[in-house]
Amino acid sequence: MSNVLIVIPTYDERDNLPRIVARIRAAVPAAHLLVVDDDSPDGTGRIADRLATELPGVHVLHRERKQGLGAAYSAGFRWGLARGYDLLVEIDADGSHPPERLPALLRAAERADLVIGSRWTPGGRVANWPRRRELLSRLANRYARLALRLPVADVTGGFRVYRAAALSRILLGGVESRGYCFQVDLTLRAVRQGCTVAEVPITFVDRTAGTSKMSAGVLFEALWRITAWAFRALSGPAPAPTGPRS
Repeated sequence: MSNVLIVIPTYDERDNLPRIVARIRAAVPAAHLLVVDDDSPDGTGRIADRLATELPGVHVLHRERKQGLGAAYSAGFRWGLARGYDLLVEIDADGSHPPERLPALLRAAERADLVIGSRWTPGGRVANWPRRRELLSRLANRYARLALRLPVADVTGGFRVYRAAALSRILLGGVESRGYCFQVDLTLRAVRQGCTVAEVPITFVDRTAGTSKMSAGVLFEALWRITAWAFRALSGPAPAPTGPRS
């Protein structure tokens, strides 16, 4: 296996963090983990520090305040790129992304610059989501995909593997997106830069502990940014298909 860093952003995930770390280590024992904690009031950062002292290959990056998912991932990615990791992985701390699918995503990264654990590609699905939440997610994903003309089934999916060289190019110049649209932003940048994108079907399971960080403000930022990107792209050609799906 290549030199892999799995980035886990956290904010008030004290109940979920030990569980997800255990599952990741069982699925990919050789990978390193970086917990990026945004000064969680519930003590998640202290739990992360304890895990780092007890478990080899677990690291912690403490941030001074909550600045959004995109900012946390950007900080984690830059930490990993500076230390020479070959593959960098996004995964949620709440257990909604199945770590057991990591080997399949990492295999797909052997032939792709970006691999997305996809809910909406054939074979993918969601479990235990309220019907309203699933409908909202499907509509948001479809809007982003069609507005930006992206040949990707799960544009908003947050379970991902990036090749380091591709990620360095994608992050060049900085990424302003902080919330839900961070995933859309990076997908758009990857496709426009000619990166090969593959999708691996997953079952996305709703969290069983803790509180979702989704909010009206996060959704508004996503809608506003996607619409602005779409208008800017109107005069350009549609991106070509990006690669195989697994």
